[in-house]
Amino acid sequence: ILTWAPDRLSRNAGDLGSVVDLMDQKLLIEIRTYSQKFTNNPNEKFLLMILGSQAKLENDNKAVNVKRGLKTRCEMGYRPGVAPTGYLNEKHADKKCQARLDPKRSPVIKQIFERIAGEQCSGRKVYRWLLGIGFTTKSGKPLTLSNVYLIVRNSYYYGEFEYPVGSGNWYVGKHTPIITKELFDKVQTILNENFIPK
Repeated sequence: ILTWAPDRLSRNAGDLGSVVDLMDQKLLIEIRTYSQKFTNNPNEKFLLMILGSQAKLENDNKAVNVKRGLKTRCEMGYRPGVAPTGYLNEKHADKKCQARLDPKRSPVIKQIFERIAGEQCSGRKVYRWLLGIGFTTKSGKPLTLSNVYLIVRNSYYYGEFEYPVGSGNWYVGKHTPIITKELFDKVQTILNENFIPK
């Protein structure tokens, strides 16, 4: 096997063990890297295992550091990932994970909640209204009916978010809310108790 470095051969301990096992069975004769070679020799196999384990440790540490960094961002009130419709991600590197109101779309998002709360519009009726006014996402595509339901269930619009979704970890966002929590709760009540999609 030709490879740039031994850590390119495995991403976990199982893969590394399989490579060494192939050497033990004499099915793998030699591994050559840019600066080393490894054969079916106890010392060379041991060194290969150490280098592979070191790469695994570095990989695991990166994952821990990324998770810690994302958690810190959340605790600061900034939700990682693409901002939902009605918001725009800040482009500046010093404002990573920050979102600002989309002046074109945020008023329409507010109207979606108001129509459901005030007129008890169905999701389908809201969807048809959005098509009628030519509403599109940042990418220029119209919202689907399922997008409408995702929007009206998204707590981010009143200022709180769960990250990762389903984790039970809730944070207060630093972004400007589009709606109040009262309006959000009223819409949830309508969706949960009175609303049957047609």
